[in-house]
Amino acid sequence: MAKAKQRLPKRTYLNRARILREQLVQLQVALKKVPFKVLLILAGPEGAGRGNLLNTLAEWLDPRGVETFSYHAPTDSERAHPPQWRFWHSLPGIGRIGLYAGSWYTETLREEARGKRALGHVVQEAGRIRDFEKLLADGDTLIVKVWLQLSKAAQGRRLRTLRADPATAWRVTDEDWHHHRIYDRLARTARLIRAKTDRPGARWAIIDAEDERARDLQVGQLLLARFRQQQRRVARLNRAGAPAAVRPLRPAGLRRLRALPLDQDLSEKDYDALREKWLGRLNRAVRAALAADRAIVFAFEGWDAAGKGGAIRRLTSAIDPRDYRVIPVAKPTVEEKHAHFLWRFWRDIPRNGRMVVFDRSWYGRVLVERLEHFCRGDEWRRAYQEINAFEHELTEHGTIVLKYWLHVSHAEQLRRFREREATPHKRHKMNAEDWRNRRKRADYEIAVGDMLALTDRENAPWHLVPADNKRYARLEVLRSASRQIEAALED
Repeated sequence: MAKAKQRLPKRTYLNRARILREQLVQLQVALKKVPFKVLLILAGPEGAGRGNLLNTLAEWLDPRGVETFSYHAPTDSERAHPPQWRFWHSLPGIGRIGLYAGSWYTETLREEARGKRALGHVVQEAGRIRDFEKLLADGDTLIVKVWLQLSKAAQGRRLRTLRADPATAWRVTDEDWHHHRIYDRLARTARLIRAKTDRPGARWAIIDAEDERARDLQVGQLLLARFRQQQRRVARLNRAGAPAAVRPLRPAGLRRLRALPLDQDLSEKDYDALREKWLGRLNRAVRAALAADRAIVFAFEGWDAAGKGGAIRRLTSAIDPRDYRVIPVAKPTVEEKHAHFLWRFWRDIPRNGRMVVFDRSWYGRVLVERLEHFCRGDEWRRAYQEINAFEHELTEHGTIVLKYWLHVSHAEQLRRFREREATPHKRHKMNAEDWRNRRKRADYEIAVGDMLALTDRENAPWHLVPADNKRYARLEVLRSASRQIEAALED
């Protein structure tokens, strides 16, 4: 049997730890002044000492800037949401450090150990994790991933030592011994997962965990080194030049928008005759979807005064109020500005059997935030892919995603603006920002065209609604929603 490795002398460890502790506290001070967060993910075989390492880091770091996370098997509520939902909920805020003893890797490794997942599923989950980490890293999150390496012999010695001491015997479970027996199989799976998820911005560092003192120092030093690299990266990105003129990325989207016929007409008599038919059909479709434990998400976008509110009110009039929520999306709060732009929308994604209607949505990233320069150029360009991945995560889980752009002509919008200003009970809807946005309509049309071209997908298609005639627009929303939900239930 191989002997245990020589441990770092205690005196040497204490001297180095004192210096490292001071450096880590200074890191936390600096972190309060930079626009990113830090995730330290610890993984490794049972007995590698993740718990002890976390305790050491908790002693070294100022606890006011640290959050610790550990994930167990998903709860019923978590299983009723898309898989990433629970991880988005626990991300730390800007300027803070999240310590992860268990992470999005935990359940995949645990289920593989129990023989419940085939290798192909492990590869699929690794791809999902890689995409999730890419989204976070691209969004100025520093991800430090550490695999605490422990040989099978060292693991066995550590488990036997813990079991032999009455004070620590409780720490060793039957599952720990099972993992020890299948050590080689788990090690192969772990190598596969690391290889599939090792990418720029989320690299794995393998640290020998047999010597606890050396292990702790190496993890602390790695955190410092990666933090300094991230500081330099963010500084480079923030030195970007002046915003460029607004030009279409995909002209086909702009052509599609401008080709939409806005002369649709529907009399009040015809509207009244058809409204009840489509309200009833929508009611049946929604009830069937919710009874089938499917979630429904509506996202409404459109020009100011295009009639989004009226369309939403007619839509929801067909649905039991206990089954849905309407989320009016305003400017992000200070807390929301300090998180990835999708974070605040993930919080409101409904569980299975429920429905949410977003009055404006995550598409603000590629519309108002793009044109008003509320984010960097690299951020809004990347957002198209991030939004597609977000919606794919929803629909893959079974959520039905319906997206609407309500389109009105330049002249009709002006008429409605003036009508609002002249009507006392509508005047509150108008402000200087509405007029300013109108003056930039040409730029907004380009942004809308790019949005349509780059995010219109089979799983989450865009519905373009001619809205110069409000009755026609409201009926079209009812018709298209009924048909898409019915089609989704037939798949």
